[in-house]
This record gives sequence, structure tokens and C-alpha cells, in this order.
Amino acid sequence: MTQSLCFIGLGSNLGGSREQLQRALADLAQLPGTQLLAHSSLYRSAPVGYLDQPDFVNAVAKIATTLTPQALLAALLHIEQQHGRERTFQNAPRTLDMDVLLYGERQIHEHGLTVPHPEMHLRAFVLLPLLEIAPDCLIPGRGAARDFMPGCADQVLVKMDE
Repeated sequence: MTQSLCFIGLGSNLGGSREQLQRALADLAQLPGTQLLAHSSLYRSAPVGYLDQPDFVNAVAKIATTLTPQALLAALLHIEQQHGRERTFQNAPRTLDMDVLLYGERQIHEHGLTVPHPEMHLRAFVLLPLLEIAPDCLIPGRGAARDFMPGCADQVLVKMDE
């Protein structure tokens, strides 16, 4: 089976966020047909949308997987559930959020799955960790990820100590 290079966004702001992300990275590495190739540093960021909640801890992982995009999404949703994720309302606080940011060079528009992630180029908490591990990353249909950083200059992101 052919492996695809994928990038996964991770975020948490409940239940020991740093530990949630570290466990989620380990869970990601255990998925069938999947190798965890790299992950970014952890970054602290302010919430987006619903603002009355704790700051988030974010990271991006680079994986190679034989899972289909749909199977990968299902696996990520399962990991979120194992971490106690509850979907109470849009942009609610959460123990773990995992998103398929990029799946190879594919552009996917299906119910429940849009790749590249539709807002990734607008979010410093995605772009900065992504560029840390893939400085020449291209967003299919949009261009070089680094070209979108100036548009996120007003978003405060703090690299956390490892």
C-alpha cells in the first residue's frame, strides 16, 4: 500500500494540555500503517471564536500513513474520544482536537472532511508549528505556507519550554 505524507494539527485547553498532546502524539504513532515522522514544539495560543476559555496548547505532527483520508479522520476522532473530547458547541473548550491539515497533495471536499483544512492558512497556531517541521510546505490550491505568516502577525503565539 502506498504511504501518504500528512500533517495533523493538535490542540488542547483542558485536562493538562501539554500531557494531552504528548499522549495524543504517542497514540498517533500507534495507528495502523502509520509512522510519526516529526512533531513541532508546543505553542501556547489564545482561543479563537469563543474567547471565554483557557489558552490552547498547539502542535503539528508529520506522519506517513497508508490509511485513507476517511480512515485517518475516523482514527483521529477515536483518539479525541479516548481523551474525553466532548462536542458541546462550536469552538468550545476541549481536552483534545485533532485535524487533518494536509493529506499529501490532495484536495478533498467531502461531508465532514475538507483538506487542506479550510482555515489553516489563517491561523498562526497552525502555520508556525507546521513551518517549524516543514519549512517548504505547500498548501495545495493556495501556495507556500510561509507566504501566509504575515497575515497572522497579529496572532500571539508563545513557544513553550519542552
